[in-house]
Amino acid sequence: MAGEPQSQVLSLLREIRAKLEGHDPRFDGVDKKRDSLRQAINGESVLGRYAAAEVEERFDAMEKRLAALEKGAGKKPPPPRKPNP
Repeated sequence: MAGEPQSQVLSLLREIRAKLEGHDPRFDGVDKKRDSLRQAINGESVLGRYAAAEVEERFDAMEKRLAALEKGAGKKPPPPRKPNP
């Protein structure tokens, strides 16, 4: 009888070890998905910055053209816009 609880503990530990070994591949899959999401988010962020910069350049060009038109029409141009940080 003295050996029986010890044998049950060993049996439970073996079951736990088997379950933990089954978790490793699942965690590997989760890590891969997380990494691919991170790459996608970083890519979207970079594309968004490029698009915003292009819009900013176009807006600045339109402001310059408008200022030139207003100057030609004798109107006082508005103060220059502060760039976004």
